Amino acid sequence: MIRKLQFFFLAFFCVFLLKAQPQKQFTPGEIWKDNNGKHLNVHGGGILFHDGIYYWYGEHKLAGKIGNTAQVGVSCYTSPDLYNWKDEGIALKVNETDPASEIAKGCILERPKVIYNAKTRKFVMWFHLELKDKGYYASRSGVAVSDSPTGPFTYLNSFRPNAGFWPVNVLPCHLKPVAPTVKDSYCGGKGCLAAPPDSLNLLGRDFKGGQMARDMNLFVDDDGSAYQIYSSEENSTIHISKLSDDYLSCSGNYFRVFSGRYMEGATLFKRNGKYYMIASDCTGWAPNTARSAVADQIFGNWTELGNPCVGKDSELTFHSQSTFVLQVQGKKDCYIYTGDRWTPENPIDGRYIWLPITFENDAPKIYWKDKWSL
Repeated sequence: MIRKLQFFFLAFFCVFLLKAQPQKQFTPGEIWKDNNGKHLNVHGGGILFHDGIYYWYGEHKLAGKIGNTAQVGVSCYTSPDLYNWKDEGIALKVNETDPASEIAKGCILERPKVIYNAKTRKFVMWFHLELKDKGYYASRSGVAVSDSPTGPFTYLNSFRPNAGFWPVNVLPCHLKPVAPTVKDSYCGGKGCLAAPPDSLNLLGRDFKGGQMARDMNLFVDDDGSAYQIYSSEENSTIHISKLSDDYLSCSGNYFRVFSGRYMEGATLFKRNGKYYMIASDCTGWAPNTARSAVADQIFGNWTELGNPCVGKDSELTFHSQSTFVLQVQGKKDCYIYTGDRWTPENPIDGRYIWLPITFENDAPKIYWKDKWSL
């Protein structure tokens, strides 16, 4: 009996040590456990730094193909050091009781991002929203708000951005009547259009109802201005859209970039006064070659810099897709590429690829590392 008790307490102590042992390095592609010993469930997300704490928001997945739809909501984790994360629960829950809700259980809710508005003292979440059982037709942006970074967030509304507004760099072809051959139907990606997007005038087609918004990100500039970056015009073109002062809507001031280049997973960050973008090609769940670009002003002109990844599997972005670029607080010139390895057959098993970004001749470079630390 005594030996059994000794064995029990020894086993309990070993489990306690394993669970309590803090992480001190990143291991890209491996299981990343939270404070409860469970794999982090925070896919396609973004990170907010507020009052000395990092907040990581992302899609809460389930096992099996049903996990590709929103069955739970948006997860939130907190960390003081970026290595060790505490599960804070569900920051935004899907609506389980009202099937008519825009965020009804079973909708598609992707790439949630949260920013803090210092004027209103509100935490604002944006995400790509597709209505339940409508595929990727809706192409909307959803907005939620909270007084606390961990939530609960209150869902406000969804819309297509910038309805009734032309971009600052609108072309003459966009101001002409939409050709009768351009139907009000959405094919949703690379290779589906009969001609270049400008010749089809997809921008003009969606002028009144608002522009399509799929993969998206948020960026707050040094002056407090916030921007939404999203794939639009059947994913053929990126829009950079300035938000309202309260971050709850679009200002109507936006810029088209990389028309006809079909970019997804766009991330935007700033270094030494220059704006950088890392994005992917448009190949669905399959990994592809990443792209990077730079501009002196956020509304262009943007210059592509090529694939930022270097080395083995760099042509597949190390089997990942960009979701966010994090500037580490308190460390000079320290940026982290954060990407997801998507597993649509079993999305809960998706892995996270965090790698340091270095700069060579002012161009971002990402090298693979099995293990690394700050």
